Formats: sequence, C-alpha cells, structure tokens
Amino acid sequence: MSAAAPRDIYARVFGRGARNVLALHCGLAHSGAWRGVAEHLGGEASFTAFDLLSHGKSPDWDGQGDYQDSNVDAALALLEAPADLIGHSFGATVALRVAAARPDLVRSLVLIEPVFFAVAKADGSPGYAQMETEEAGFRAAWEAGDAALAARLFNRLWGSGEVKWPDLPESARAGMTRSIHVIPAARPALHDDRAGLLKPGVLDRVGLPVLLIEGAQTHPVIFGVTPGLQRRLPDAAAVQVEGAGHMAPITHPTEVSGLAGSFWDSRSPLEARGGGDAPA
Repeated sequence: MSAAAPRDIYARVFGRGARNVLALHCGLAHSGAWRGVAEHLGGEASFTAFDLLSHGKSPDWDGQGDYQDSNVDAALALLEAPADLIGHSFGATVALRVAAARPDLVRSLVLIEPVFFAVAKADGSPGYAQMETEEAGFRAAWEAGDAALAARLFNRLWGSGEVKWPDLPESARAGMTRSIHVIPAARPALHDDRAGLLKPGVLDRVGLPVLLIEGAQTHPVIFGVTPGLQRRLPDAAAVQVEGAGHMAPITHPTEVSGLAGSFWDSRSPLEARGGGDAPA
C-alpha cells in the first residue's frame, strides 16, 4: 500500500483515553456508527473513526484501482503510531488488510463480522451459496441502474431489521443510495480475495492478538467466515453476542464495548505494546 490517502478524508475522535484506537465502520454507514461503543470506552480509549470513501463526509471514491485498496491507504495515512484497530463488516476487512501490510503499526485487531466472504467460499460453507441466492435481487436492481432499490434491498438483507427503509430519515436513505456503488466494487476483494490474503503464509504475518465477534442471529455466511479466519490467524479468539445480528456495534454497543475492552486489557496492554498517549 502506498498510504496516499485523499487529504480531505473525514475523521473524528470519540473519547479521551490513553489507548489509541482506529475504528473502521461498515458499508453504507459512517464514522458516527462508533459513537455507542466509544461512549462506553471513552475514558479508556481515544477512537479515531474516519468515513470510508463515498461515505459520510469523505469524498467519493474516484473509481481508480481497487476500492478496498483505497481505504487501506486512507487507514494507513491515519496511523502515525501503533494502535488497536476495531472494524465492522467491510471496515473489518480493511483493518485485516492493514494488519497484514503493516503489522508494526497494529497492536491488536477486533474484527466484528468481517465480510471476507472468500473464506466461506474457499471452505465450502453452505452459508455462502445461501447469501449469493439472497443477494440476487440486489444485484439485479444494481445492474438495472436502480441505485435506490439496490440500497433498499441490501439494507434489508444486512441491516439490523429493526428499522424499515420507509422509516429511515431521508438523509440516511440518501447516504446509503450514494454509497451503494461500492458494494459491487468491493466484490473482487471480498468474494475473490483479490489481495491474496488466503495465499499460504500471508495471514501468518498477522501474529498479533485478534478477537472475532459475531452476532448469534447474523447471516449464516458469517458462521463460515469466523471459524475460517480463526483457523488461519495465529492468535485469534472468537465470541458471539447473544441476540445480535450483523449490526452488533449499533444494536448492542454495551456488549461489544465490554468484549473489546476486556480483550484489550488482557491481550494488548499499553505498557507492553508501545503505549499510547494521543489519538492515532
């Protein structure tokens, strides 16, 4: 990675604690999605959360190169010192890429429902075929040029299920519609492992502590991704959040923050892994 991120990438900081955390949100959301988790950990950690390209207040992706690569570059540009990374969904796949590329800049990883579907695909998980079938409507809408319908159908499959599309604020629907083009753009990285993380020896470089968090009520494909990654990473543990689906950081911030905080305290002590007095 070149770490040549756009200068106007939008980032905000939640909390004032000593632990430096770089937080990467899910697709079709924005950095504010971390507010609930950060509120519980703000006395212990400083969360630098940035808007992915084509999300929130960050600029639109220019369509050049690979979408995941561009966000890895943005994350690396924000890392001036070793930090703990926490990522959700697509953001978790970016965090994993950062750790593989620059393990010297990452103390630990908390990966919440990483949508690295290539793992489930490679392992023959039945959840992968189910997901492909269920996403057919979304793909058809996108190919037909109906971005709003595509966003609505994608949100129906991967959203919390608690708020229906017509009940979302217009600003939220507009934001999802603006971002929906990155979902098909990310397919080579997520489904086909374009970056080659599954090649022999690549994930072995991620020798730092990793916590994999999944919702107990999530899509079945995640039950293929989580154990597959746990087997491939040298130092990974996995836990479930009871009652949660894919959107656990938003729907269950207390549980997620408790798991992350306990993991950091036990596996990534600041005094042993480079300290941290200022946000990343």
